[in-house]
Amino acid sequence: MSSKKVVTAAVLAVVLTWSTIMIVLGHAAAAAVLLPSLGLLVQQIVQALTAPDGQARPADARSAGTDGQERTR
Repeated sequence: MSSKKVVTAAVLAVVLTWSTIMIVLGHAAAAAVLLPSLGLLVQQIVQALTAPDGQARPADARSAGTDGQERTR
């Protein structure tokens, strides 16, 4: 496992642990506010862990021109 994946997994564990502690301690309102962010975090970490190493994914392939430069709109 690469060091990037180890750090990513560690960050996920810390965030999910902190969220669980907040809920257990009765901070349900704060946890409810964080749920969308936590969902996005999990999605991004899953993408990072499942992407082939060394392959960059363009943010929006439609906005790039044929030479890799952003098109003017």
